[in-house]
Amino acid sequence: MDVIVLTGGGTAGHVMPNLALAPLLAKDFELHYIGRPGSMEEELVKKNCPYIVFHGLECVKLPRKFTLKNLAVPFKLLASKKKAKRILAEIRPKVIFSKGGFVALPVMLAAGGKIPVILHESDYTMGLSNRMGAKKCAHVCTSFSDLAAKIPGGICTGAPLRGQIYRGDKRRAELETGLIGRQNLLIMGGSLGAQAINEAVYAEFGELAKRFDVVHITGKQGAAGERGSAGEQGAEHKSNAAPVKEPHYHPIPFAENIEDYLAWADYCITRGGANALFELCALCIPSLAIPLPKGVSRGDQIDNARYFERLGCVKVLEQNQITNYKLQITNYKLQFPLCKALDELQKDAASLRSACKEAKNIDGTERIARLIQETAKR
Repeated sequence: MDVIVLTGGGTAGHVMPNLALAPLLAKDFELHYIGRPGSMEEELVKKNCPYIVFHGLECVKLPRKFTLKNLAVPFKLLASKKKAKRILAEIRPKVIFSKGGFVALPVMLAAGGKIPVILHESDYTMGLSNRMGAKKCAHVCTSFSDLAAKIPGGICTGAPLRGQIYRGDKRRAELETGLIGRQNLLIMGGSLGAQAINEAVYAEFGELAKRFDVVHITGKQGAAGERGSAGEQGAEHKSNAAPVKEPHYHPIPFAENIEDYLAWADYCITRGGANALFELCALCIPSLAIPLPKGVSRGDQIDNARYFERLGCVKVLEQNQITNYKLQITNYKLQFPLCKALDELQKDAASLRSACKEAKNIDGTERIARLIQETAKR
């Protein structure tokens, strides 16, 4: 059976789109995944798609700022490329599909134009490793039409979305949480959690619980008050502990069955990760995006969120409007920025759902799978 290689890693956003494509490709191809050993991608691949053969590849993160340690980066990248070449020579794939991240770059470079590479960029702007690898690719696919227009031969496919998000069971989420009968608010901060969102939720906890049944996905470390998402890990944070138990508030560190909570949600607060925004748009859930700010990221989440805001599909709240989570008194009135933004979200919910239904190039799973299959046959 012909082989297809999937690669990408660093965050769930690099891995889950690959796993969304896997069931469509596994019928006709033997699938292999190249990722970092002992990583999130290895855990997710082995747990969700045990039929995929996993290959470990040590990689080096490309620097954005110069330090003396960065002098070793080219040599480490060369070593990773050599190992990737050995893996590719052993399994002889027909096509490599890359979702980006630093582990994907040596794989793309190792292909050397001899093995066709299809690259997919999820974000509104292209990440560093994808920019470096794009010239070696047979096809460059994008989630956002604006980016495709800037790339010679770029193809706007939309995002590869997991089929199970359409098969969520609201009743299962109700049984797990005991939250039934009110407006439902899902709060999630990405695969690693979001420190700033967690602290804002804790600060406005009482007001939120008056208005909604709340499921708060804190991140695996969020409940312990340690670190948030990758961009927020520049310093140690001592977050407020999660509030005392409240009948309308259900915090969980991670949701294995996220599709059930998406089916349960009437509204959502999210970061500006592309995959989350595309999933929420596909499901027509009115959402408030609080993107990771520039400075602790390259600003991609802001660009992602603003694109969907221009389409009329989401509301956007800048993080600096919630980071002063100790409530201030202005004109003798307590300020609740999250609750105020949620009031606007509820008021405009019908128009947000309508815009989501009309948005184009949202779920690109089948189109991308078809392109991979056609390229392999050629």
